[in-house]
Amino acid sequence: MNKKYKSLVVVGSQWGDEGKGKITDYFAQDADMVVRYAGGDNAGHMIEFNGKRHKVTLVPSGIFSPHVKNVIGNGTVINLHNLVVELKKLQSEGIDTKNLFLSDRAHLIFDYHLKTDAEQEEARKENRLGTTKKGIGPAYADKIARFGFRLADFRQPNFKETFEQMWLDRTGGTKTEFEAYYKDLMADFQVVASQIIDSGEMIEEALMDDKFVLFEGAQGVLLDIDHGTYPFVTSSNTTANNASTGSGIHRKQVEKVVGVVKAYNTRVGTGGMPTEIFDETADRIRERGHEYGSNTKRPRRIGWLDLVALKYALRTGGIDEMFLTLFDVLDKEKTIKLAVGYELDGKTIKSLPANDAELRRVKPVYIEMPGWETDITNVKSFAELPQNAQNYMKKIEEITGTKFLGFSVGPDRKQTIMLKGAFDD
Repeated sequence: MNKKYKSLVVVGSQWGDEGKGKITDYFAQDADMVVRYAGGDNAGHMIEFNGKRHKVTLVPSGIFSPHVKNVIGNGTVINLHNLVVELKKLQSEGIDTKNLFLSDRAHLIFDYHLKTDAEQEEARKENRLGTTKKGIGPAYADKIARFGFRLADFRQPNFKETFEQMWLDRTGGTKTEFEAYYKDLMADFQVVASQIIDSGEMIEEALMDDKFVLFEGAQGVLLDIDHGTYPFVTSSNTTANNASTGSGIHRKQVEKVVGVVKAYNTRVGTGGMPTEIFDETADRIRERGHEYGSNTKRPRRIGWLDLVALKYALRTGGIDEMFLTLFDVLDKEKTIKLAVGYELDGKTIKSLPANDAELRRVKPVYIEMPGWETDITNVKSFAELPQNAQNYMKKIEEITGTKFLGFSVGPDRKQTIMLKGAFDD
């Protein structure tokens, strides 16, 4: 790989589940460091190589490459118990986790965050967000309200007393119950205590040494707390703009951004999705793409590729080039639709409405393209793709004004095809 660039961000350009883990894993084979900069253990990745599937939630995808240092940055929120469980599972699969490091400024998720998450979701009734109830939102809320606890706080001499008071206030539990919880918490902390570092310092040192650093996003641009389809979003900034803030370096050290684009749209949970389809085509795509949550197992909503939403994501997400995933899932389709515009109350609009009620009312304007109806899972280059598959990619590039860096035609590392040098202009 031509390392013209020292840093690269891989970010989802839709509502998550675009296959970021696979693409990050692909680039991680040439990386020296992989950094996760946002989100929590609500963001699962499935990675397949050598015929075996591996799942990670909070641990960066570079963990499967032994030479790579993996960093969980300060922009994440960490459930220590779930992290330790994940590490032990990886170790049981023969994966070495000694190269994982945690930012001392990362905030923590506790049992009362999970309880609050579940209670808030239940209280929303018909306006439920579809949260995974992992405590992510309440943990970020505590962070902003300055009620949070960070990994660095374990070193404070009065940590136990301060945390005990917060825990008793939030849970209504007894001191005896707290002691049991605290004992388990400290046991989990000791598992990772030697791996807690200043993430910004470690990353900057790597960049100064001409190391290649890969930044891994979570969820997708359309779930960003500021720029996503609010309020049906996650609780962190998911765009590449947060790669620097969420890891401890400055923005000038982030040099290139690749947006992962699924060949069609999916969404988990509620919120507007203009191109959603409900017929047998949706069922077929869902089954061919195994479109079920890697954490929740919930069936994902299916839609045609929405280029209005994609153009919006490219702009707000700071995306330089695209990478197409799950391309082969469309192999059976005779006709494929692309949404190229919206109509709202009889008027044409060119961008994603900020208001969810309006987003639900827009009518997509489609163009139809002939499918290729050919198995493409074994192609090794763009030239080997059927002409209609090539035309599909070219049309997306034409309408978005953004080039593809590559595409994938299956879950394995070997089914990833680069169109040009990974770091060319």
